[in-house]
Amino acid sequence: MKILVLGPGAREHAIILALLAENAGHEIVSAPGNAGIAADVPTVPIDANDPLAVATLALDGAFDLVVIGPEAPLVAGVADAVRAAGIPVFGPSQAAAQLEGSKAYAKRVMDAARVPTGRAVRAVTVDEAIAAIDDVGAPYVIKADGLAAGKGVLVTDDRDAAIGHAREWAPRGGVLVEEFLDGQEVSLFLLSDGEHVLPLSPAQDFKRLGDGDAGPNTGGMGSYSPLPWLADEFGSERRFVDEVIETIALPTIRHLADEGTPFVGLLYCGLILTNRGIRVIEFNARFGDPETQVVLPRLETPLSDLLYDAATGALGDRERPLFSRQVAVAVVLASENYPETPVTGRPIHGLQDAAGVNGVHVAHAATTDGGDGTPLASGGRVLSVVAVGADFADARARAYDALGRIDLEGGQYRTDIAAGIE
Repeated sequence: MKILVLGPGAREHAIILALLAENAGHEIVSAPGNAGIAADVPTVPIDANDPLAVATLALDGAFDLVVIGPEAPLVAGVADAVRAAGIPVFGPSQAAAQLEGSKAYAKRVMDAARVPTGRAVRAVTVDEAIAAIDDVGAPYVIKADGLAAGKGVLVTDDRDAAIGHAREWAPRGGVLVEEFLDGQEVSLFLLSDGEHVLPLSPAQDFKRLGDGDAGPNTGGMGSYSPLPWLADEFGSERRFVDEVIETIALPTIRHLADEGTPFVGLLYCGLILTNRGIRVIEFNARFGDPETQVVLPRLETPLSDLLYDAATGALGDRERPLFSRQVAVAVVLASENYPETPVTGRPIHGLQDAAGVNGVHVAHAATTDGGDGTPLASGGRVLSVVAVGADFADARARAYDALGRIDLEGGQYRTDIAAGIE
């Protein structure tokens, strides 16, 4: 197939690497890509959020499939424009992408579909937010209603901090003040063709900046898959996945179809295992980052077939995807001062040495070509160092060995990703 992968980050790099690993002769193009992606496939400079520009590129290039990676193009309606051009696209419509684009919309859908989640109060003014903060109580969970690049969520015991976060985000489109849910978090990706769903393997990510879950929330500082401890809670990973499909994924997909907004693409279920059962923290409308980096390296079923069948309404005839028994660990290298205003433009050295570690590859997130073959950091989360091994000790050792070979001035990373997992 000729496949266009839209997006500039590590998630898109992970998708591309999985497609290349099939050795199926696919012709893959990335738009706009980054320095690491450009080393693997051709890239096209384009505004990925421009529906007309993307649809024109897809038509002119005679692509068989367009895969939309980030959330912003989905919310901008890029998938609609590509579909209108008659090209299969993996990614929901603008209307269905509101499942991620608006936290309030997602809560309404969950309530209507009777999906288990926490209580939430929407506020559009600071005074409304303060009243909701005092009503719902501590610990305080404040979420920006719209897209916020991973920076719109605050969980705190500090009432003043909660009010400050609401004061920042309420004027930008409102906030949700949510009930705090306590327990282990799980990310589960489900492919949807608008009627059927197929699950990928669960993963867990690490949102806080520092070791021991200290510091501010980020877009994710690392991840691992599979989750062996799910067997202690549910008897097996499959039983957990079955429950999510029956109580969360299918009710949501069916309700969206009934509303006339079928969801075609990747339903990301951000879940938490409470003492009252599984609850949804959030939905996203695309592959997660950095979880994609550990889920796809374990995938044995060809990713291209899954994406194409979802895009063309053919998932109902497929068996569940197969995964290897190996484990994967990803550690994110971030720029100095992330998640605030990151220091960019600094060179990154040692990438070839890192990639030479057995079982390791590097997914680029925010890099640009420095002009002399040396990539430069161009954003907050710069790289995901991904290791696959026979067990967690093996994969962790490989990941941190490789990370220690990379030099980025001021770079920061967690040292406890997947620590203690057996």
